Amino acid sequence: MEINSSHSDGKESEEGFLEISLRPFDLSDVDDLMEWATDDRVSRICSVVTCTCREEAVKYIKDCVIPHPWYRAICIKNRPVGFIKVTPNSGGDRCRAELGYALATKYWGQGIATKAVKMVVSSIFSEWSHLERLEALVLVENPGSQRVLEKAGFQREAVLKKYLTHRGRTRDLVMYSLLSTDPKL
Repeated sequence: MEINSSHSDGKESEEGFLEISLRPFDLSDVDDLMEWATDDRVSRICSVVTCTCREEAVKYIKDCVIPHPWYRAICIKNRPVGFIKVTPNSGGDRCRAELGYALATKYWGQGIATKAVKMVVSSIFSEWSHLERLEALVLVENPGSQRVLEKAGFQREAVLKKYLTHRGRTRDLVMYSLLSTDPKL
C-alpha cells in the first residue's frame, strides 16, 4: 500500500509540464532518490521507504524498484524528482492495481504529480489490458494529493477509518479509483 504524497498549495504551473517524463530507475539515480527518501516531510504523509544512507538506497533500488513491474522515476530534464508506481494485484484481484507516488518537497505545488498521474492513466489501461480499476489511497490529512487525483479524473469513494498504522499512529485513508471505462482527462 502506498500513501500518496504530493502536497499542493493550489498553485499549478504549466512551465514544468513540457519537461516532465517518466522512465525506469537505474542505480545512477540513487542520489536523487535520497532527496525524498530521507525527507521527513515526505515520509510524514507517504509510506515511502526511508533510507538513512546511500547503501540502503542502492539496495532498495536493486531489490525493490528495478524488479517492480511498473515503478518509474518522475523526471524533469531526465533527472528524478520523485516516483510513480502501479502495483498489480493477482488472482481474482487481477482486475485492479494500486497507484502510488511521491515528489521531493521542493517540487510540491507545481502540477508535476498531476501531470505524472495523467501520464500513467493515459497508458496503463492499454499496457495492462486485464486492468479495469486503478486505486489510490491517500491520508485524510493530505489534501494536496487528494487534489492531484481529482484533477487526474479519479473519483473519491470512501474514507477508510483506522485503515493502517503509519509512523506509530492509526490513520484514516481516502480511497480513490479510476475505472478503465471512465473518461480520461
